[in-house]
Amino acid sequence: MLGSTHGTLTTDSRRARVIACGEQPAPAVHGRPAATDDLDVSGRPLYAGVPDLDRFFRPESVAVVGASDTEGRPNTGITRQLLAWAERVGARLHPVHPTRESVFGIPCVPSVADLPEQVDLAVLLVSDPLPVVEQLAETKVRFAVAFASGFAETGAEGAAAQTRLAAAVQRSGLRLLGPNTNLNAFEKFRDDLDGPAIALITQSGHQGRPVFTLQELGIRLSHWAPTGNEADLESADFISYFAEQPEVGVIACYVEGLKDGRSFLLAADRAARRGVPVVAVKVGRTETGSRTAASHTGKLTGADAVVDAAMRQYGVVRVDGLDELQDTAALLARARPPSADGVAVYSISGGTGAHFSDLATEAGLRLPALSDAKQAELHQWIPEYLDVTNPIDNGGHPVGDWRGRKIIDAILADPAVGVLICPITGPFPPMSDKLARDLVDAAEETDKLVCVVWGSPVGTEAAYRETLLGSSRVATFRTFANCITAVRAHLDHARFAASYRSPFDEAPRSPSPSCRKARALMRPGSRLSEHAAKQLLRAYGIRVPREQLVTSAAAAVRAAGLVGYPVVMKASGARLAHKTELGLVKIGLTSASQVRDAYRELTDIARYEDVSLDGVLVCQMVEPGVEMVVGVTHDDLFGPTVTVGLGGVLVEVLRDTAVRVPPFGEEQARSMLGELRGRALLSGVRGRPPADLEALVEVVMRVQRMALELDGELSELDINPVMVLPRGQGAVALDALAICR
Repeated sequence: MLGSTHGTLTTDSRRARVIACGEQPAPAVHGRPAATDDLDVSGRPLYAGVPDLDRFFRPESVAVVGASDTEGRPNTGITRQLLAWAERVGARLHPVHPTRESVFGIPCVPSVADLPEQVDLAVLLVSDPLPVVEQLAETKVRFAVAFASGFAETGAEGAAAQTRLAAAVQRSGLRLLGPNTNLNAFEKFRDDLDGPAIALITQSGHQGRPVFTLQELGIRLSHWAPTGNEADLESADFISYFAEQPEVGVIACYVEGLKDGRSFLLAADRAARRGVPVVAVKVGRTETGSRTAASHTGKLTGADAVVDAAMRQYGVVRVDGLDELQDTAALLARARPPSADGVAVYSISGGTGAHFSDLATEAGLRLPALSDAKQAELHQWIPEYLDVTNPIDNGGHPVGDWRGRKIIDAILADPAVGVLICPITGPFPPMSDKLARDLVDAAEETDKLVCVVWGSPVGTEAAYRETLLGSSRVATFRTFANCITAVRAHLDHARFAASYRSPFDEAPRSPSPSCRKARALMRPGSRLSEHAAKQLLRAYGIRVPREQLVTSAAAAVRAAGLVGYPVVMKASGARLAHKTELGLVKIGLTSASQVRDAYRELTDIARYEDVSLDGVLVCQMVEPGVEMVVGVTHDDLFGPTVTVGLGGVLVEVLRDTAVRVPPFGEEQARSMLGELRGRALLSGVRGRPPADLEALVEVVMRVQRMALELDGELSELDINPVMVLPRGQGAVALDALAICR
């Protein structure tokens, strides 16, 4: 588990929980009914159930177990906060304590068995929640919160205690938040703010504070789920629930460790279907995974690279810091869909505009040059000697009078401009005050996004505190970097949402004939020889060279005649991973004598190196093309993953790969190729013809099918190289390594 102290919940137990708790099945999508018992070829759910958390966030009745009103005790402060929260949401509160008759004047019962009514939520202020959970099973309580620490975050003994708690929760039928959580779910949210809200999920409550305080800047928040150790309810459950809430415009997450990768993807898919952006800080970028992989792809694909790719597949915006989480979530909550992806940078300083434009362009934002007609229009109000191509420099003085608003309106009227960014590096009254007011007024009259970077380190200026922060339409930032990150996320997510189609809708439901053939070739717990691994590829329709496995020099000569000269000869054995380094590959053999000599040399080297062979492969020599690598590895969180990258003998030196988590469609396969630093090689360089990209995409898709259908049986697959021939000529898997579970 990636940087996480949380427990796990198996697919089977999650399915049982869906049935036991009456979670809502996924609604119809793309015209087909979706149900939580839809499974893919590996028996995993295709659609996420949505836990009905309405009675968690707005219960009608609440029990506080361990309630106190003795001043100075921690439970007293918590009880007081819960009383205030219950009053705000209109819930009846019942204190539970074995020795008290009342708490804060409210009659107290000695145990949960004595509660006067069935309650929706039980808050457990006890050091050991396990006995209480077992008692709650008899009372039909729907939700519970356990604040107690000392579980998986403390080591092996605490992890065992958490496992026992999770098992008791599952038997009880209730849903548990925690343990090791806090009071953030019961915070006081401002109810005087309008517009789409941010729903917040944090595994560490303190890390959500910067987002929560956005309310002080006029940004609406609707929910906060502090998931803690996630013995039961996890981040994915809250993402699925929040995506269904009409008031939620964006979901902001602080994630220390994902409990279940598949659940996370299903939840992210639900949010993507509904166009609700998810922004996440996921700590642990430097983690490289603990397994020792035998294949190239296994060594190249670190655990965090898989998390990053999985988030990108489903449109989750990953940011690095809490300040980025705060600013990006705020912008995505407020911004309307962009009418264009062009960004215009407008400033009262040429240096400021040039600096910001450099950073924005480097980050991938598109700054279109304004048309000649638009430049001529701007030069009605801006001196001719100033550059208005984009960035637009007004020289300062025009913002102080009627010309300032004219300039802003003219820029926003350009159809190529979807976002206007105005960096104001410092207050310069009265010009900066007038500029801020004009930007706010213009933002109120346009559907386009208007952003301001207020660069003053003071932040007490009226133009900033009152004018800019008082606007519900202007997105205001304090740094160039955060503004660029947020705007890029806004434009990227708009493109993603416009074309998103859930891969789960197209995921295979039943095994293919190829799967049955492949399973007959698998050898549990062993590594397949190259010859056997290529048979596995053949079963899935992946093209391999003509070849024969031989065990004598004479047989090698006969095989060469059948395969056709020139030939390649390679030693073949289950324990041979990297033959080239040992001199166990001979290429370009054109005669019977060369074949005989090569056979003897290969077998002599194998004996000297003490390598066991099942024979020597005599292979068709394939014309040169672009050498790629395609592979499958198993990730502890997400299951099978598919990797593609530049291949050949330097694959581990180049380390130029992209990874995806199945299922995914052809567009994602093409996107993988677009992420490679060496992608130009596939387009044809230095006079070489373009490679057959469609054939390579087909190989990736067939490998994905293999990964899905043989999940649990295939540990690693490494096809290196896949020789991608010129366009229209296909792709050939020249070598392969496969490891069975």
